[in-house]
Amino acid sequence: MSAIERERGYRDGCTPAPYWEKTHRQACVERRKKMAETYKGDAYCVKCKEKREFEGTVKVSESGRRMAQGICPVCGTKVNRILGKA
Repeated sequence: MSAIERERGYRDGCTPAPYWEKTHRQACVERRKKMAETYKGDAYCVKCKEKREFEGTVKVSESGRRMAQGICPVCGTKVNRILGKA
């Protein structure tokens, strides 16, 4: 990466924005927001009354906390795990 690219805000792994987009930095932020963040781990299933491994997506609650939401592989109930503040 050249000094000019670094000065303009280009980062490694992120291509320059087309001329019709406002800035390169804003384009990179928008691209990152479009990608869904995933979580793989365990959470307590209320129906099974046990911890279960699950895969789900990370969402931000109304109170600003990040939470992983997925489906229990045994019974099919929604499971949530609170991850922390966003």
